[in-house]
Amino acid sequence: MRQILFAGVIGLFLTLIGTPLLIKLLARKGYGQFIRDDGPRGHHGKRGTPTMGGIAFILATLIAYALAKVITGEKPSASGLLVLFLMAGMGLVGFLDDYIKIVKQRSLGLRAKAKMAGQLIVGIAFAVLALQFKDVRGNAPASTKLSFVQDFGWSIGPVLFVVWALFMILAMSNGVNLTDGLDGLATGASVMVFGAYTFIGLWQFQESCADAPSLTNPEACFEVRDPLDLAVVAAALMGACFGFLWWNTSPAKIFMGDTGSLALGGALAGLAICSRTEFLMALLGGLFVLITMSVVIQVGSFKMTGKRVFKMAPLQHHFELKGWSEVLVVVRFWIIQGMCVIIGLGLFYAGWAADK
Repeated sequence: MRQILFAGVIGLFLTLIGTPLLIKLLARKGYGQFIRDDGPRGHHGKRGTPTMGGIAFILATLIAYALAKVITGEKPSASGLLVLFLMAGMGLVGFLDDYIKIVKQRSLGLRAKAKMAGQLIVGIAFAVLALQFKDVRGNAPASTKLSFVQDFGWSIGPVLFVVWALFMILAMSNGVNLTDGLDGLATGASVMVFGAYTFIGLWQFQESCADAPSLTNPEACFEVRDPLDLAVVAAALMGACFGFLWWNTSPAKIFMGDTGSLALGGALAGLAICSRTEFLMALLGGLFVLITMSVVIQVGSFKMTGKRVFKMAPLQHHFELKGWSEVLVVVRFWIIQGMCVIIGLGLFYAGWAADK
Protein backbone atom coordinates (compact mmCIF):
# COMPACT_ATOMS: atom_id res chain seq x y z
CA MET A 1 0.00 0.00 0.00
CA ARG A 2 2.82 2.43 0.84
CA GLN A 3 4.32 1.90 -2.61
CA ILE A 4 1.03 2.80 -4.28
CA LEU A 5 0.62 5.93 -2.16
CA PHE A 6 4.19 7.12 -2.70
CA ALA A 7 4.07 6.46 -6.47
CA GLY A 8 0.81 8.37 -6.91
CA VAL A 9 1.78 11.37 -4.77
CA ILE A 10 5.27 11.68 -6.26
CA GLY A 11 3.92 11.39 -9.82
CA LEU A 12 1.35 14.12 -9.07
CA PHE A 13 3.91 16.43 -7.46
CA LEU A 14 6.46 16.04 -10.27
CA THR A 15 4.06 16.96 -13.06
CA LEU A 16 2.52 19.83 -11.10
CA ILE A 17 5.91 21.50 -10.69
CA GLY A 18 7.70 20.05 -13.71
CA THR A 19 5.16 20.74 -16.47
CA PRO A 20 5.42 24.57 -16.28
CA LEU A 21 9.20 24.26 -16.57
CA LEU A 22 8.71 22.11 -19.67
CA ILE A 23 6.23 24.67 -21.06
CA LYS A 24 8.84 27.42 -20.76
CA LEU A 25 11.52 25.26 -22.37
CA LEU A 26 9.32 24.23 -25.31
CA ALA A 27 8.07 27.80 -25.83
CA ARG A 28 11.63 29.11 -25.85
CA LYS A 29 12.57 26.62 -28.57
CA GLY A 30 9.40 27.36 -30.54
CA TYR A 31 8.07 23.79 -30.31
CA GLY A 32 4.43 24.68 -30.86
CA GLN A 33 1.46 22.65 -32.05
CA PHE A 34 0.65 22.59 -35.78
CA ILE A 35 -3.12 22.93 -36.35
CA ARG A 36 -4.87 21.54 -39.41
CA ASP A 37 -6.72 24.13 -41.49
CA ASP A 38 -9.65 21.75 -42.09
CA GLY A 39 -10.37 21.31 -38.36
CA PRO A 40 -12.90 23.24 -36.25
CA ARG A 41 -12.29 26.99 -36.47
CA GLY A 42 -12.07 27.32 -32.72
CA HIS A 43 -8.85 25.29 -32.78
CA HIS A 44 -6.93 27.76 -34.95
CA GLY A 45 -6.21 29.90 -31.90
CA LYS A 46 -4.31 26.95 -30.39
CA ARG A 47 -1.60 27.12 -33.05
CA GLY A 48 1.78 27.51 -31.39
CA THR A 49 0.77 26.05 -28.01
CA PRO A 50 3.73 23.99 -26.72
CA THR A 51 3.39 20.30 -27.53
CA MET A 52 5.29 17.10 -26.65
CA GLY A 53 3.99 17.52 -23.09
CA GLY A 54 3.92 13.74 -22.75
CA ILE A 55 7.59 14.07 -21.82
CA ALA A 56 6.43 15.47 -18.45
CA PHE A 57 4.28 12.56 -17.32
CA ILE A 58 6.50 9.89 -18.87
CA LEU A 59 9.50 11.10 -16.86
CA ALA A 60 7.34 11.71 -13.79
CA THR A 61 5.99 8.16 -13.92
CA LEU A 62 9.45 6.61 -14.27
CA ILE A 63 10.86 8.71 -11.43
CA ALA A 64 7.82 8.14 -9.19
CA TYR A 65 8.06 4.37 -9.66
CA ALA A 66 11.81 4.37 -8.95
CA LEU A 67 11.50 6.58 -5.84
CA ALA A 68 8.61 4.49 -4.50
CA LYS A 69 10.90 1.46 -4.71
CA VAL A 70 13.82 3.25 -3.06
CA ILE A 71 11.68 4.64 -0.23
CA THR A 72 10.00 1.33 0.58
CA GLY A 73 13.02 -0.86 -0.13
CA GLU A 74 11.02 -3.08 -2.49
CA LYS A 75 12.45 -4.52 -5.69
CA PRO A 76 11.02 -3.75 -9.14
CA SER A 77 9.14 -6.58 -10.81
CA ALA A 78 9.34 -7.91 -14.34
CA SER A 79 5.71 -6.94 -15.01
CA GLY A 80 6.13 -3.39 -13.76
CA LEU A 81 9.33 -2.82 -15.72
CA LEU A 82 7.81 -4.24 -18.91
CA VAL A 83 4.80 -1.91 -18.74
CA LEU A 84 7.14 1.04 -18.17
CA PHE A 85 9.28 -0.11 -21.10
CA LEU A 86 6.22 -0.27 -23.34
CA MET A 87 5.12 3.20 -22.22
CA ALA A 88 8.56 4.75 -22.77
CA GLY A 89 9.12 2.94 -26.08
CA MET A 90 5.81 4.06 -27.55
CA GLY A 91 6.47 7.54 -26.17
CA LEU A 92 9.79 7.62 -28.05
CA VAL A 93 8.03 6.78 -31.32
CA GLY A 94 5.54 9.57 -30.61
CA PHE A 95 8.36 12.00 -29.76
CA LEU A 96 10.01 11.41 -33.13
CA ASP A 97 6.65 11.98 -34.81
CA ASP A 98 6.06 15.23 -32.88
CA TYR A 99 9.59 16.49 -33.50
CA ILE A 100 9.30 16.05 -37.27
CA LYS A 101 5.92 17.82 -37.27
CA ILE A 102 7.43 20.79 -35.47
CA VAL A 103 10.65 21.02 -37.49
CA LYS A 104 8.94 20.63 -40.87
CA GLN A 105 5.74 22.49 -39.83
CA ARG A 106 3.36 19.91 -41.21
CA SER A 107 0.43 18.02 -39.70
CA LEU A 108 2.00 14.66 -40.56
CA GLY A 109 5.22 13.73 -38.82
CA LEU A 110 6.80 10.33 -39.34
CA ARG A 111 5.82 8.58 -42.53
CA ALA A 112 3.10 6.00 -41.92
CA LYS A 113 5.45 3.07 -42.57
CA ALA A 114 8.16 4.44 -40.29
CA LYS A 115 5.70 5.15 -37.49
CA MET A 116 4.17 1.69 -37.80
CA ALA A 117 7.63 0.09 -37.86
CA GLY A 118 8.55 1.85 -34.61
CA GLN A 119 5.34 0.73 -32.92
CA LEU A 120 5.82 -2.84 -34.15
CA ILE A 121 9.40 -3.04 -32.89
CA VAL A 122 8.44 -1.82 -29.41
CA GLY A 123 5.28 -3.96 -29.33
CA ILE A 124 6.98 -7.17 -30.45
CA ALA A 125 9.80 -6.67 -27.95
CA PHE A 126 7.27 -6.23 -25.14
CA ALA A 127 5.18 -9.25 -26.20
CA VAL A 128 8.16 -11.58 -26.49
CA LEU A 129 9.69 -10.46 -23.19
CA ALA A 130 6.32 -10.68 -21.43
CA LEU A 131 6.34 -14.47 -21.95
CA GLN A 132 9.71 -14.77 -20.21
CA PHE A 133 10.75 -14.19 -16.56
CA LYS A 134 8.56 -16.85 -14.94
CA ASP A 135 8.24 -16.78 -11.15
CA VAL A 136 8.37 -19.74 -8.75
CA ARG A 137 4.75 -20.58 -9.60
CA GLY A 138 5.56 -20.66 -13.33
CA ASN A 139 3.75 -17.41 -14.12
CA ALA A 140 5.21 -15.05 -16.71
CA PRO A 141 4.10 -11.39 -16.82
CA ALA A 142 1.71 -12.32 -19.66
CA SER A 143 -0.28 -15.43 -20.51
CA THR A 144 -0.89 -17.07 -23.87
CA LYS A 145 -4.55 -17.45 -22.91
CA LEU A 146 -7.15 -14.78 -23.62
CA SER A 147 -8.61 -13.02 -20.61
CA PHE A 148 -11.55 -10.97 -19.37
CA VAL A 149 -11.33 -10.72 -15.59
CA GLN A 150 -9.08 -13.80 -15.60
CA ASP A 151 -7.62 -16.18 -18.17
CA PHE A 152 -10.11 -18.41 -19.96
CA GLY A 153 -10.11 -21.06 -22.67
CA TRP A 154 -7.11 -22.70 -24.26
CA SER A 155 -3.68 -21.29 -24.94
CA ILE A 156 -3.40 -19.53 -28.33
CA GLY A 157 0.34 -20.16 -28.41
CA PRO A 158 3.24 -17.68 -28.36
CA VAL A 159 3.01 -16.63 -32.02
CA LEU A 160 -0.70 -15.77 -31.92
CA PHE A 161 -0.17 -14.14 -28.53
CA VAL A 162 2.38 -11.75 -30.05
CA VAL A 163 -0.10 -10.90 -32.82
CA TRP A 164 -2.89 -10.37 -30.26
CA ALA A 165 -0.65 -8.23 -28.04
CA LEU A 166 0.35 -6.10 -31.04
CA PHE A 167 -3.30 -5.58 -31.93
CA MET A 168 -4.07 -4.40 -28.39
CA ILE A 169 -1.04 -2.11 -28.25
CA LEU A 170 -1.74 -0.52 -31.64
CA ALA A 171 -5.47 -0.23 -30.95
CA MET A 172 -5.05 1.46 -27.56
CA SER A 173 -2.18 3.75 -28.54
CA ASN A 174 -3.98 4.96 -31.64
CA GLY A 175 -7.27 5.14 -29.70
CA VAL A 176 -5.77 7.53 -27.14
CA ASN A 177 -4.12 9.42 -30.00
CA LEU A 178 -7.50 9.96 -31.71
CA THR A 179 -9.09 11.00 -28.41
CA ASP A 180 -6.40 13.62 -27.79
CA GLY A 181 -8.16 16.32 -29.82
CA LEU A 182 -9.61 18.57 -27.12
CA ASP A 183 -8.02 20.18 -24.07
CA GLY A 184 -7.75 17.64 -21.24
CA LEU A 185 -10.00 15.03 -22.87
CA ALA A 186 -7.51 12.15 -23.24
CA THR A 187 -5.65 13.07 -20.04
CA GLY A 188 -8.76 13.09 -17.86
CA ALA A 189 -10.07 9.86 -19.38
CA SER A 190 -6.71 8.17 -18.82
CA VAL A 191 -6.66 9.22 -15.14
CA MET A 192 -9.92 7.29 -14.65
CA VAL A 193 -8.63 4.12 -16.31
CA PHE A 194 -5.34 4.19 -14.42
CA GLY A 195 -7.32 4.66 -11.22
CA ALA A 196 -9.31 1.54 -12.12
CA TYR A 197 -6.12 -0.44 -12.69
CA THR A 198 -4.74 0.71 -9.36
CA PHE A 199 -7.83 -0.81 -7.73
CA ILE A 200 -7.65 -3.97 -9.87
CA GLY A 201 -3.98 -4.55 -9.07
CA LEU A 202 -4.55 -4.10 -5.35
CA TRP A 203 -7.57 -6.43 -5.40
CA GLN A 204 -5.66 -9.08 -7.35
CA PHE A 205 -2.81 -8.83 -4.85
CA GLN A 206 -5.17 -9.37 -1.91
CA GLU A 207 -6.79 -12.34 -3.68
CA SER A 208 -3.63 -13.76 -5.27
CA CYS A 209 -3.32 -17.49 -5.84
CA ALA A 210 0.12 -17.24 -4.25
CA ASP A 211 -1.74 -16.81 -0.95
CA ALA A 212 -4.47 -19.34 -1.78
CA PRO A 213 -4.13 -21.36 1.47
CA SER A 214 -5.06 -18.26 3.50
CA LEU A 215 -8.08 -17.36 1.35
CA THR A 216 -11.66 -18.24 2.22
CA ASN A 217 -12.09 -19.86 -1.20
CA PRO A 218 -8.70 -20.78 -2.73
CA GLU A 219 -10.35 -21.41 -6.11
CA ALA A 220 -11.49 -17.76 -6.43
CA CYS A 221 -8.01 -16.29 -6.78
CA PHE A 222 -6.03 -14.39 -9.41
CA GLU A 223 -3.07 -16.05 -11.11
CA VAL A 224 -1.22 -12.81 -11.92
CA ARG A 225 2.55 -12.57 -11.59
CA ASP A 226 3.02 -9.11 -10.03
CA PRO A 227 -0.37 -7.55 -9.24
CA LEU A 228 0.86 -5.17 -6.53
CA ASP A 229 3.60 -3.76 -8.74
CA LEU A 230 1.11 -3.23 -11.57
CA ALA A 231 -0.94 -1.20 -9.09
CA VAL A 232 2.18 0.84 -8.29
CA VAL A 233 2.75 1.57 -12.00
CA ALA A 234 -0.93 2.46 -12.49
CA ALA A 235 -0.86 4.78 -9.44
CA ALA A 236 2.28 6.52 -10.72
CA LEU A 237 0.59 7.04 -14.09
CA MET A 238 -2.64 8.23 -12.48
CA GLY A 239 -0.83 10.78 -10.31
CA ALA A 240 1.39 11.98 -13.15
CA CYS A 241 -1.56 12.42 -15.53
CA PHE A 242 -3.60 14.14 -12.82
CA GLY A 243 -0.85 16.70 -12.28
CA PHE A 244 -0.44 17.20 -16.02
CA LEU A 245 -4.19 17.77 -16.33
CA TRP A 246 -3.81 20.97 -14.26
CA TRP A 247 -1.88 22.47 -17.20
CA ASN A 248 -3.59 20.56 -20.01
CA THR A 249 -7.21 21.42 -19.17
CA SER A 250 -8.99 24.19 -21.07
CA PRO A 251 -7.47 26.54 -22.01
CA ALA A 252 -4.49 24.19 -22.36
CA LYS A 253 -1.06 25.62 -21.69
CA ILE A 254 0.52 22.50 -23.21
CA PHE A 255 -0.52 19.50 -25.32
CA MET A 256 0.66 15.95 -24.73
CA GLY A 257 1.26 15.34 -28.45
CA ASP A 258 1.87 11.92 -29.92
CA THR A 259 4.65 11.61 -27.35
CA GLY A 260 2.02 11.38 -24.63
CA SER A 261 -0.90 9.72 -26.41
CA LEU A 262 1.12 6.78 -27.76
CA ALA A 263 2.79 6.34 -24.36
CA LEU A 264 -0.54 6.30 -22.50
CA GLY A 265 -2.08 3.86 -24.96
CA GLY A 266 0.92 1.57 -24.63
CA ALA A 267 0.73 1.71 -20.83
CA LEU A 268 -2.99 0.87 -20.87
CA ALA A 269 -2.44 -2.11 -23.16
CA GLY A 270 0.50 -3.29 -21.05
CA LEU A 271 -1.53 -3.12 -17.85
CA ALA A 272 -4.40 -5.04 -19.46
CA ILE A 273 -2.11 -7.78 -20.77
CA CYS A 274 -0.10 -8.21 -17.56
CA SER A 275 -3.16 -8.09 -15.27
CA ARG A 276 -5.02 -10.65 -17.45
CA THR A 277 -7.92 -8.24 -18.19
CA GLU A 278 -7.54 -7.91 -21.94
CA PHE A 279 -11.19 -7.87 -23.04
CA LEU A 280 -12.17 -5.89 -19.94
CA MET A 281 -9.99 -3.07 -21.28
CA ALA A 282 -12.54 -2.51 -24.05
CA LEU A 283 -14.99 -1.48 -21.29
CA LEU A 284 -12.59 0.32 -18.97
CA GLY A 285 -11.29 2.34 -21.93
CA GLY A 286 -14.73 2.61 -23.49
CA LEU A 287 -14.33 6.24 -24.57
CA PHE A 288 -11.19 5.41 -26.55
CA VAL A 289 -13.02 2.54 -28.24
CA LEU A 290 -16.05 4.71 -29.03
CA ILE A 291 -13.95 7.45 -30.60
CA THR A 292 -11.89 4.96 -32.60
CA MET A 293 -15.04 3.32 -33.90
CA SER A 294 -16.37 6.72 -35.02
CA VAL A 295 -13.34 7.07 -37.29
CA VAL A 296 -13.75 3.53 -38.62
CA ILE A 297 -17.45 4.15 -39.35
CA GLN A 298 -16.74 7.51 -40.99
CA VAL A 299 -14.03 6.15 -43.26
CA GLY A 300 -15.96 2.96 -44.08
CA SER A 301 -19.16 4.84 -44.87
CA PHE A 302 -17.39 7.34 -47.13
CA LYS A 303 -15.56 4.62 -49.05
CA MET A 304 -18.67 2.48 -49.54
CA THR A 305 -21.36 5.12 -50.08
CA GLY A 306 -19.52 8.40 -50.61
CA LYS A 307 -21.43 9.84 -47.63
CA ARG A 308 -20.25 10.79 -44.14
CA VAL A 309 -22.08 9.68 -41.00
CA PHE A 310 -20.61 12.44 -38.84
CA LYS A 311 -19.90 16.08 -39.59
CA MET A 312 -16.29 15.30 -38.75
CA ALA A 313 -14.36 12.44 -37.17
CA PRO A 314 -13.16 11.72 -34.51
CA LEU A 315 -16.47 11.95 -32.69
CA GLN A 316 -15.58 14.88 -30.40
CA HIS A 317 -15.23 17.19 -33.41
CA HIS A 318 -18.67 16.16 -34.69
CA PHE A 319 -20.25 17.62 -31.56
CA GLU A 320 -18.09 20.74 -31.79
CA LEU A 321 -19.42 21.36 -35.29
CA LYS A 322 -22.96 20.83 -33.96
CA GLY A 323 -22.41 23.84 -31.71
CA TRP A 324 -21.26 22.29 -28.43
CA SER A 325 -18.50 24.21 -26.68
CA GLU A 326 -15.17 22.46 -26.22
CA VAL A 327 -15.56 22.33 -22.44
CA LEU A 328 -19.07 20.87 -22.76
CA VAL A 329 -17.84 18.10 -25.05
CA VAL A 330 -14.93 17.28 -22.72
CA VAL A 331 -17.04 17.15 -19.55
CA ARG A 332 -19.77 15.01 -21.14
CA PHE A 333 -17.20 12.66 -22.63
CA TRP A 334 -15.54 12.40 -19.20
CA ILE A 335 -18.93 11.38 -17.82
CA ILE A 336 -19.19 8.67 -20.48
CA GLN A 337 -15.69 7.46 -19.59
CA GLY A 338 -16.57 7.44 -15.89
CA MET A 339 -19.62 5.30 -16.58
CA CYS A 340 -17.45 2.89 -18.60
CA VAL A 341 -15.02 2.56 -15.69
CA ILE A 342 -17.85 1.95 -13.21
CA ILE A 343 -19.38 -0.73 -15.44
CA GLY A 344 -15.98 -2.32 -16.04
CA LEU A 345 -15.11 -2.47 -12.34
CA GLY A 346 -18.59 -3.81 -11.62
CA LEU A 347 -18.05 -6.66 -14.07
CA PHE A 348 -14.58 -7.27 -12.65
CA TYR A 349 -16.03 -7.65 -9.15
CA ALA A 350 -18.98 -9.71 -10.42
CA GLY A 351 -16.61 -12.10 -12.18
CA TRP A 352 -14.60 -12.57 -8.99
CA ALA A 353 -17.73 -12.92 -6.85
CA ALA A 354 -19.21 -15.51 -9.22
CA ASP A 355 -16.11 -17.69 -8.84
CA LYS A 356 -16.11 -17.16 -5.07
